[in-house]
Amino acid sequence: MLPGRLCWVTLLLALGVGSGGGGGGGGGDSRRRRLLAAKVNKHKPWIETSYHGVITENNDTVILDPPLVALDKDAPVPFAGEICAFKIHGQELPFEAVVLNKTSGEGRLRAKSPIDCELQKEYTFIIQAYDCGAGPRETAWKKSHKAVVHIQVKDVNEFAPAFKEPAYKAVVTEGQIYDSILQVEAVDEDCSPQYSQICNYEIVTTDVPFAIDRNGNIRNTEKLSYDKQRQYEILVTAYDCGQKPAAQDTLVQVDVKPVCKPGWQDWTKRIEYQPGSGSMPLFPSIHLETCDGAVSSLQITAELQTNYIGKGCDRETYSEKSLQKLCGASSGIIDLLPSPSAATNWTAGLLVDSSEIIFKFDGRQGAKIPDGIVPKNLTDQFTITMWMKHGPSPGVRAEKETILCNSDKTEMNRHHYALYVHNCRLVFLLRKDFDQADTFRPAEFHWKLDQICDKEWHYYVINVEFPVVTLYMDGATYEPYLVTNDWPIHPSHIAMQLTVGACWQGGEVAKPRFAQFFHGSLASLTIRPGKMESQKVISCLQACKEGLDINSLESLGQGIKYHFNPSQSILVMEGDDIGNINRALQKVSYINSRQFPTAGVRRLKVSSKVQCFGEDVCISIPDVDAYVMVLQAIEPQITLRGTDRFWRPASQFESARGVILFPDIKIVSSFANAEAPGDVKTTAPKSAILEEMLHNLDFCDILVLGGDLDPRQECLELNHSELHQRHLDATNSTAGYSIYGVGSMSRYEQVLHHIRYRNWHPASLETRQFRIKCSELNGRYTSNEFNLEVGVLREVRVSDKEHVNHLIVQPPFLQSVHHPESRSSIQRSSVVPSIATVVIIISVCMLVFVVAMGVYRVRIAHQHFIQEAEATKEAEMDWDDSALTITVNPMEKHGEPGRGEDETEGEEVEEDVSSSSSASDDSEEEEDEEGTGRGRRGQSGARQAQLEWDDSTLPY
Repeated sequence: MLPGRLCWVTLLLALGVGSGGGGGGGGGDSRRRRLLAAKVNKHKPWIETSYHGVITENNDTVILDPPLVALDKDAPVPFAGEICAFKIHGQELPFEAVVLNKTSGEGRLRAKSPIDCELQKEYTFIIQAYDCGAGPRETAWKKSHKAVVHIQVKDVNEFAPAFKEPAYKAVVTEGQIYDSILQVEAVDEDCSPQYSQICNYEIVTTDVPFAIDRNGNIRNTEKLSYDKQRQYEILVTAYDCGQKPAAQDTLVQVDVKPVCKPGWQDWTKRIEYQPGSGSMPLFPSIHLETCDGAVSSLQITAELQTNYIGKGCDRETYSEKSLQKLCGASSGIIDLLPSPSAATNWTAGLLVDSSEIIFKFDGRQGAKIPDGIVPKNLTDQFTITMWMKHGPSPGVRAEKETILCNSDKTEMNRHHYALYVHNCRLVFLLRKDFDQADTFRPAEFHWKLDQICDKEWHYYVINVEFPVVTLYMDGATYEPYLVTNDWPIHPSHIAMQLTVGACWQGGEVAKPRFAQFFHGSLASLTIRPGKMESQKVISCLQACKEGLDINSLESLGQGIKYHFNPSQSILVMEGDDIGNINRALQKVSYINSRQFPTAGVRRLKVSSKVQCFGEDVCISIPDVDAYVMVLQAIEPQITLRGTDRFWRPASQFESARGVILFPDIKIVSSFANAEAPGDVKTTAPKSAILEEMLHNLDFCDILVLGGDLDPRQECLELNHSELHQRHLDATNSTAGYSIYGVGSMSRYEQVLHHIRYRNWHPASLETRQFRIKCSELNGRYTSNEFNLEVGVLREVRVSDKEHVNHLIVQPPFLQSVHHPESRSSIQRSSVVPSIATVVIIISVCMLVFVVAMGVYRVRIAHQHFIQEAEATKEAEMDWDDSALTITVNPMEKHGEPGRGEDETEGEEVEEDVSSSSSASDDSEEEEDEEGTGRGRRGQSGARQAQLEWDDSTLPY
């Protein structure tokens, strides 16, 4: 190779020299070089006419087919036969071509920047090859022809499928199978078909009656039910053909629409009622769906079912006497089924419902009413009232079931009057006594009513105005369908026995016994001799405190007719416009006027009757079955407060007015509120806050403790005017005083302030204890037991000498200080000891006994006492020292130092001595002092601690 190059160099030098010899100059050199280049670089480089390449995105290497190689026929001539460059023609192409080997002409195509298939999938451009010319400094390179390069970008699966919508929603009708409910669609941003196409969809949520195909169509695999499930929420994902799942699942919500069924829509089954909230709408959003049915008129019946609450509904649970008083019933009513007590013990053996005064008779019990409770002669006018719940009688031919019976006690078996049930008929028997008119008279009155055996509570009132007998049931009037006559009963001297729940058979049997037992429940069985009850009172006694109501009657709309039953448990509305009917039913509400209603469920039923135009088939509307849940009312805490111990002089116990027992009694009712007041935020546990509330009471009992009162020397008294003006009643006995009647707490306070205790022989009285307990709703809520202890202040006669000596030993700083007010006023003095005073007393007393100056102090005290006594006489207050009266408190067991309190001008003179917590505290402190100073004070000091001035006889 070297010899060849030398030959070429020699040839070039020869040519150069020859040229130079012909004439010098640059032009000649250039021309010679061109001639030389033309002779040396004779050929252009050669490349393929087209190339196909592939580049993977995010990579810089292009794989070409065929490989990038340029050939030059001038080879192996240096420079002319070598490839120096590849040039790409095009604007802003992200590629470049580099020469790997100049001699072999091998090159490489590569990317100058990252290639993104999503931006551009393929590139086409022109490429040319350049040789190196004739020499290292030669610029006249020869270039090849233009070759077309087509490059395809290979995709990488870098993107996950994404759904076009974040959520899909569809509505289907129940009971159908759909080929496609809806279609979900996902896309992939990758550029290649392999990675950009969605090859599969999948439901992620398990146990749902749905399936999805490869195209994203969702269908149901079984019939859907609106009642079973009204809405389905399922998650769906997608996969591209590279099996890459979607980054975010999509939510598909399928609502199940019921097959259009006529009925009431948008109502709540459970309705909560908070006590005290007044009238509350039951169905504020209800409306009727007719499914485009032609309706000409509509009748709605709303029924509140409360037959299992109390006696048929929520009524006041006061005692029968209190209810009679509250409704304005006439006096003289006799309760035949009162609560068992010491005075009314004939009901003690009967089965009683714990919640109310309801007596259950199982066909084996009866109660004898004691003699004297009901008069023998009821007169021609009287009233019998009762609550009764009774079912069908057992057996084909049922026996009589006696409610009330007055029969012969012995010898015979005559029924003078009776009330019984026989074969679901209510029968009242009244046999008049024989008189001059010996004729047939009405004796049996029969009523046949379905309610007698429907196992529900009903209120019965039998008004007798002989010979006319009228029955009121639940406020409605019923005349007897059958009246039979009988002969009068001949007079006899046989005693009569009044019974309840069975009839007494005193004759015609081997042994007197009960017969004709009652099966059912009774309550509030009363009899009123000599007078009939009015319709107004009867309605009040059986009135319900809960029922249906209509808010804003004036806005019901035109064409709406409505009707309530007497107890307002049933409401009927009629109209021909569906919109007006909807608005009317939305105004139906529940109301309970009781402050403390009975908690529990009240069932509610709404039934509908539809009339259509012409002879069209009318739609059928299902009933609405809901219930009202009455929540538990806040329970009150009734508290009695006042002075619980005091003493009075014996003269007050003996006086005509006696001693007022409860002058400052206070009745307060409160409830616990757990909410913190205001907006104060604290991490400490919430403490209950007591808030006062107002409500009525129905009785207060004043019991005598430690034995009954002795009517020969003591009694409890209360002016009846105090009761009547407050519409209360009372009963008095040796066991205590009972005040009853529905009234406010302030009324009961005022009455209790006037209770007096008298004792004609107080000398034998040590103490008397009393207890008060009040109630609301017949014992449903009771107060605390307030105990009171009263005692008699004893009088002790002491001599003048003892009195003087007792005063001499007083230290000078304990001497009484008198403040003269006027010549007609009383001057009193007292000193109230304190802890500091006790300490000073002890110190001074020790000095009196230790230091000789004590004698001087005693003389000074004695002289001061004499001067004070003379000044008292000048103020028109004469003391009889020879017969001085000193009152001793017998309730005190420990000696206390003499105490007093300075009275300022205008203050009243206290007559009574009452115990208090401060007195007990002083007593404890002074017991310690007594142990320290016992040696100095002796017995006279102990006696001094128990003395009180008896000023009850002083003029005011």
